[in-house]
Amino acid sequence: MNREIERRIETAKRAVTAQTGLLHREFRRAQSSWKHDGTRVTTADLAISEAILRELAAQFPEDQGFSEETEVVNRPMAATARFCWVLDPIDGTNNYAAGIPYCAISLALLEQGIPIYGVVYDLARRTLIDGGPGLGAFDGGEAAHVRADPPQRGSLIGFHSPYDKALVTQAAPIIQEFKIRGLGSSTLHLAYVGIGLLDGVVDHNVRVWDIAAAHAIALGGGAEVHYLKNNPFPLRQFDLQAPRIHYLAGNAAVCTRLKEVLGGAAYT
Repeated sequence: MNREIERRIETAKRAVTAQTGLLHREFRRAQSSWKHDGTRVTTADLAISEAILRELAAQFPEDQGFSEETEVVNRPMAATARFCWVLDPIDGTNNYAAGIPYCAISLALLEQGIPIYGVVYDLARRTLIDGGPGLGAFDGGEAAHVRADPPQRGSLIGFHSPYDKALVTQAAPIIQEFKIRGLGSSTLHLAYVGIGLLDGVVDHNVRVWDIAAAHAIALGGGAEVHYLKNNPFPLRQFDLQAPRIHYLAGNAAVCTRLKEVLGGAAYT
């Protein structure tokens, strides 16, 4: 790992960790409102987003920083820098506002549009999860890996009901085949695959900020991530109104079985 990347990883972990006190302090207390797209935002989201992006810009002014809580614009923002950052200040905001602890700060480092490292703070377990392809995955500083078990009826699969009700028919076979966990945080679903807490994940609802950091962590832990629709990488533009991403992840055998259960389509 070259020093440019190493410095960015160190800064990312420091910037995320610096916001955990505020995250816990405002848990269930922060004022919230509803955005134009029907998603929830709290004052804590906005404060964390501003603080982390400010720190990154101060350390690496040549990088681009994108956040879910970026001010709404009518057009996508081009991602042109060698390094850019994708931030979800609180993934699982509905949980956070309601006092349900499955939520996370999610910060991804991308090089040429590809996630190379992710830093996720897991509020429920008070643990920092981080990692990237070729660099490993770490849960609270300890090396972690995707589960090696073959798919079976007892496999734990992270799954959220599809936002698009036309896709509801895909839910039934997943529910029938596996044990389902719907945590309310897409970031944690995928990060948990990378560190071996879940066997796999299927999701039809996510945007790039939900999974960019966890994508890197999952690959670092030895998982595969397969995009069914709207593959966001390499990231060429950041669009708050981008279509929802469909993807699945797990070890190789789990991914093969998930594709079969979903109908055997040839996903990339």
